[in-house]
Amino acid sequence: MTTFDKREEGFEKQFAHDEELRFKATARRNKLLGKWAAEKLGLGGTDADAYAKDVVMADFEEAGDEDVFRKIRVDFDAKGVKLSDEDIRGQMHKLLAQAVAEIKATG
Repeated sequence: MTTFDKREEGFEKQFAHDEELRFKATARRNKLLGKWAAEKLGLGGTDADAYAKDVVMADFEEAGDEDVFRKIRVDFDAKGVKLSDEDIRGQMHKLLAQAVAEIKATG
């Protein structure tokens, strides 16, 4: 194996690792976001857990975060929760940072 081949293999492994971490962080963020939104919606216990799972599953509708944002927005509007789009997106950003930190801390 040449030096170039070794470097290429290293980059491929790093890319795969980064993508796995990104997926885990996003899934964790969505679960945290679901629990946060459930609280705002007045849900608790198993209902809050089920709602958090629904938020995680919403992320599989399309690429990016818009599907998750849209679910939260629609649910908040339906229940009369008065939070702006910026508040929701800000919480998404904050919880992503928290999820990344938690993943890094657990190794």
